[in-house]
Amino acid sequence: MSDEHLIEVEGLKKYFPIRDGLFGQETGQLRAVDGVSFRIRQGTIFGLVGESGSGKTTVGRTLLGLYDQTAGSIKYRGQALSSLTARQRQALRPKMQLVFQDPYSSLNPRMRIGDAIGEALLAHKLCTKAELYDKVIAVMKICGLAPQHYPRFPHEFSGGQRQRIGIARALILNPDFIIADEPISALDVSIQAQIINLFSDLRDDHGVTFLFISHDLGVVEHLCDDVAVMYLGQLVETASRDTLFSQPLHPYTQALLAAVPTLDPEGEPIAVVQGEIPDPSRPPSGCRFSPRCPQAKAQCREQVPALREVSSGHWVACHVI
Repeated sequence: MSDEHLIEVEGLKKYFPIRDGLFGQETGQLRAVDGVSFRIRQGTIFGLVGESGSGKTTVGRTLLGLYDQTAGSIKYRGQALSSLTARQRQALRPKMQLVFQDPYSSLNPRMRIGDAIGEALLAHKLCTKAELYDKVIAVMKICGLAPQHYPRFPHEFSGGQRQRIGIARALILNPDFIIADEPISALDVSIQAQIINLFSDLRDDHGVTFLFISHDLGVVEHLCDDVAVMYLGQLVETASRDTLFSQPLHPYTQALLAAVPTLDPEGEPIAVVQGEIPDPSRPPSGCRFSPRCPQAKAQCREQVPALREVSSGHWVACHVI
């Protein structure tokens, strides 16, 4: 684990146009990501959590260049990605990979999985056809797949095995950085544990850095080194895993942690967050969580709270802290 930052995100914004009318005129903007800043240390797993609709997936896809950023800065090893030429971006692409939420939909059902894992190597001219088989078998073994799986098709595998195929397909390019977007949400609990352990091994043994996007706080607590909590396009709290789970400060973070199921029959009753996440095309004024926050006061509804450091490495955007 290193203190060097592999990824640095500053003031990232991604707005999508809202179009209406016969000619599709732009009538507004959906603020999916609205001023997000964080840093990911090399060789760590950085967790990004929040409800559905908070903008987590949009952050990940914008980091990879699948969406053009509206504003802000994304740096990889200190270099701004927006300053790269098309050729430089193409050369960098193998170093930044994505593992999808649904492994089956991301695989070609007519392609043998060995070919699916290795096709990116050939596309980027990183090996010859003669070398391909051995390289694919090597990465399949790392991901817990057997050599005899090479000629099989996606429908012949379980969900957990298909997710391992997706991870192998990303890993074969020898990336520095992998974005895992809800990679275990569709898997059985026993299979989830296997994939979580695989991610831990990839971090510990191969030095891979992860952005782990999830709504499952139990998994995040077990797996991640640092955690950021996102609400309606903005970060409300970020800290090390131990600090965030032992000393959550933002009311939204506290509500998320309180809602995690427990087997303790004498535990505190679950504090459910009231209401639903607002429309990102018309976010509330002031703190975006204020309409649902039990601690909100007048200042919260009028002024946007800045993300400030309340202790070493612990940042919170809240007026009541």
